[in-house]
Amino acid sequence: MANIETKRSTLNAQRSKNRLAFSLLELMIVIIILGLLSALVLPNLLGKAESAKRKLVCIQMKNIEEALKSFKFDNGMYPTTEEGLEALLKNPDPEKYTNYAPIGYLESKRLPRDPWKHPYVYLNNGGEIDIISLGADGKEGGEGEAKDITLKECERQ
Repeated sequence: MANIETKRSTLNAQRSKNRLAFSLLELMIVIIILGLLSALVLPNLLGKAESAKRKLVCIQMKNIEEALKSFKFDNGMYPTTEEGLEALLKNPDPEKYTNYAPIGYLESKRLPRDPWKHPYVYLNNGGEIDIISLGADGKEGGEGEAKDITLKECERQ
């Protein structure tokens, strides 16, 4: 009788040891489920990231535009295209801009870059200004993620 009890407890111990690990089939099912979930979720997340970058561009452009408006308020005109956005950091011509703010017009003390790490393009066409991000590719033109974004487009949104 004791011998049967010993065999039963040994058999139960072996069964519990075998159940501590997952079978190969169970692991494969979990991996397949995770793969399917990532295939469905990741494309949506990547699309959201690109959309967020485009929205960030508009926010940064509007901040730059406000700095340019402050510059114009103090000096009576916007900086020229040649003077560029650098004019928001340092007075490009103290004789021309006599009311230039002593601390400049950008809080960060450096020019912002778009989310793709490219500098913004500034244009002053006879007092009508525009700010442009060249998009993900950093080149003029493009489509999709590489499409240029202008301040005028941001103002329409």
